[in-house]
Amino acid sequence: MKLNAAQRRAVIHEGSPALVLAGAGSGKTGVITRRIAWLIGERGVDPAHIIAVTFTNKAAREMKHRVTGLMGSAKAASKISVSTFHRLGLRMLREECDALGLGRDFSIVGPADSSAIIADIVSRKFCMDTTHADAVRNAVSALKNGATTDTESLPESLSKTPLVEIRDAYQRYLKACNAVDLDDMICMPRELLANRTDVLNRWRGRVQYLLVDEYQDTNATQYDLVRLLAGSGKGLMVVGDDDQSIYAWRGAMPENLGQLGSDFSDLEVIKLEQNYRSRGRILKLANHLISNNVRPFEKTLWSELGYGDPVPVIRCLNEIREVERVVSELVSAQQRTRAKYSDFAILYRSNYQSRLLEQRLMEMQVPYRLSGGLSFFDRTEIRDLIAYLRLIANPRDDAALVRIINTPRRGIGAGTLEKIGAFARDRGLTLAESIHESELLSNLTRGTADKVQKFSTLIMRYQDAANEIATRELIDDLLEDIGYRDWLEEQAQDDEQMARRWQNIMDLADWITRATGASGDDGEELADVIRKLILADMLEKRDDEEDVSDKVNLMTLHAAKGLEFDNVFIIGVEEGILPHANSGSPSGIEEERRLLYVGITRARFNLTLSFCARRRRFGEVIECQPSRFLDELPRVELDWQSPETDNSEGARQASRSHLAGIRAMLSR
Repeated sequence: MKLNAAQRRAVIHEGSPALVLAGAGSGKTGVITRRIAWLIGERGVDPAHIIAVTFTNKAAREMKHRVTGLMGSAKAASKISVSTFHRLGLRMLREECDALGLGRDFSIVGPADSSAIIADIVSRKFCMDTTHADAVRNAVSALKNGATTDTESLPESLSKTPLVEIRDAYQRYLKACNAVDLDDMICMPRELLANRTDVLNRWRGRVQYLLVDEYQDTNATQYDLVRLLAGSGKGLMVVGDDDQSIYAWRGAMPENLGQLGSDFSDLEVIKLEQNYRSRGRILKLANHLISNNVRPFEKTLWSELGYGDPVPVIRCLNEIREVERVVSELVSAQQRTRAKYSDFAILYRSNYQSRLLEQRLMEMQVPYRLSGGLSFFDRTEIRDLIAYLRLIANPRDDAALVRIINTPRRGIGAGTLEKIGAFARDRGLTLAESIHESELLSNLTRGTADKVQKFSTLIMRYQDAANEIATRELIDDLLEDIGYRDWLEEQAQDDEQMARRWQNIMDLADWITRATGASGDDGEELADVIRKLILADMLEKRDDEEDVSDKVNLMTLHAAKGLEFDNVFIIGVEEGILPHANSGSPSGIEEERRLLYVGITRARFNLTLSFCARRRRFGEVIECQPSRFLDELPRVELDWQSPETDNSEGARQASRSHLAGIRAMLSR
């Protein structure tokens, strides 16, 4: 990668904090990785004193891989900390657990378990309906991350929800279980650094150079953590693009970019405006669109890749004609250019828009990949085994116990769980602690007490064995003891499903075995591996990156961020869809505009936009209005196409030709 002047300025910057405003396709990852290599190779910085932080495991892996390639030394690169915010937080929790009052065997509570805990709290302590437990959890999360105590994000029926009280009860529960959630992994280190000067100085001594990617996506807590670690900011460099901030719904604050100038008066701003991805016409559309937002920093993307063709804007009669037209145009372009299907992407605002697309692509026998499918770690059998291992690693993990105490079925029902819960509350114990108490067993019927005691004995036996036998032996023995394979056979619809589920279990067992080490000499403790595994699930929900087959890409605009494709179709560019009907505020409209900007800048060579004249919603046909964003695009750069061209001979011929080719192939 040959650096342009702005990129080189960022790579070799020294002496003050820096904000690198990196436009879409401007090579920001290359700048970050080359800066790390430059600091080590040219300035002699100890790799252990460099921390790079980003938001996804995939981005962190790519960054680490590139640094290793630039340095030519995996050993030196291994000393650099390249991680997500949450992995950095996990590292700090592990190293500072004594100062934080955490047991070393602490667990991580995922969103599903968090919602279940909060549902129990609002039902038992506040006698409230648990229907909106997820919404209450999200509001509690926002509160923990510095939001106000208002309840605007909740349904009207929950407008008087006592969020502070629920948060406090929730935190007491987590503490009793020796557990943390995703928010705690940032909030607790932030609070520790803010209140313990000795800890703060120790970490600042480690972090001589701090690089943060996708800075526009940080929330208030993450910003504070960075500010505390950075100290004077001399070694701080953050990279971001306020024009691509599309995660306000999960707490992202693009204004954090502007706040840097207030907190660091000597901040150097470096703009990366040369785009290496898209043709000039596509960038002109993107620049015109985003100029309608209030922006703390102005920048204009430009490219040397040629200007490109006018961008078609297709007005379709309805949503069925829209998917027919878009798929026909895609097939025609694929056959005309002999491009791969994977060079094409169809983007949309909301997941429900994919249904008709999938149907049409299947009808046309066009292979496709739908992003956002079921995560490996969301599969029932995987969650079951992980819950067993969580409880073995942390004897106070109630959420894990609730999941597995009757899986496979062992006759311990909801009534028994209620009795265990009442016993635990009366004595200030966790559920997991209570099942080992002889006093509890004496309060149960003999048959039930025998079942609970048998389960208790099973768990204790494996807790004792965890430090004595190899991890794979422990897992295999556990699966045999609980009869899990027989349980899967009982639950499976057929032999194929059974085999697939058992293979999933084996894949997980293999992964954990590799992570803990065959002999234990070079591996991690089981508790550490389980925490990392749960965190990986929560952060990335298993990337589909291993799927490299030739398929059309279907995904939401949010999911498309960070990706690029030769040919991009964006459908449903209408009022009520893009911008979304729920984004009526000025800030909401600006975020929707940024979302379309992200979609436009995914395209390398060709971009097509479409909308409908009418659309069926909730069983009723309604008239649709083109998105206001279309009016903000320079008309001279667009090729407006009317519904009359929907039935063009070219599109029909493309469909016939495609199907004829498939028939010929099948008849051989």
